Amino acid sequence: MKVIIYCRVSTNKDVQETSLERQESELIAAAHKWNFSIDSIIKDKASGYELDRPGVFTMLEKIKVDPQIQGVLIQDETRLGRGNAKIALLHCLMKEDIQVYNYSQNGELIISEADSMVLNIVSMVEEYQRKLHNLKIQRGMKRAVEKGYRPERNLKNRGNLDGRERKDIPIEEIVRLRNNNLTFADIAATLRGFGYDVSKATVHRRFQEYLNNSNLKA
Repeated sequence: MKVIIYCRVSTNKDVQETSLERQESELIAAAHKWNFSIDSIIKDKASGYELDRPGVFTMLEKIKVDPQIQGVLIQDETRLGRGNAKIALLHCLMKEDIQVYNYSQNGELIISEADSMVLNIVSMVEEYQRKLHNLKIQRGMKRAVEKGYRPERNLKNRGNLDGRERKDIPIEEIVRLRNNNLTFADIAATLRGFGYDVSKATVHRRFQEYLNNSNLKA
């Protein structure tokens, strides 16, 4: 399993610097013990109550662009964050199917019953928001079909031998949904609703190709 090691201290004081080094050393040893492949080691010097941490944004971006990253290693749950910031980060990691491993618990992070309840509520609300979003898309597609739009004409195995392959997925839609903060898994699910037989990995690959092409043109 490929993982990211995340370390955090609150200030720049010398004693905190020592703590940061100890966290890194202990987590590297834990990664080797658990046979994990270390993708990167990220360090923050900021309050756990703050979300605006450079390391946090780096970690989340790495996770979004590399589907092979499956876990995050922390010394204890307070290193990830405190209060609402911790809940928000745990929710982001759960959405990306990232497992959090806790050195102090010698294994996968075990959260409190209260934190679990809050995360479940947040997930339920987000799921209904996603359903509402997909329903809006479906209603829009239905109206388009009623006005004469025939998406199957563009698919080879749906009646048009001169049309496109099903894997020729609409990159514009992927970019738009990504800009709306949908995960690659959510985008794949949405596209499958339109008849495109795509996986999370395919969506991620096409998005990376789009970014690479955009950088070449810049």
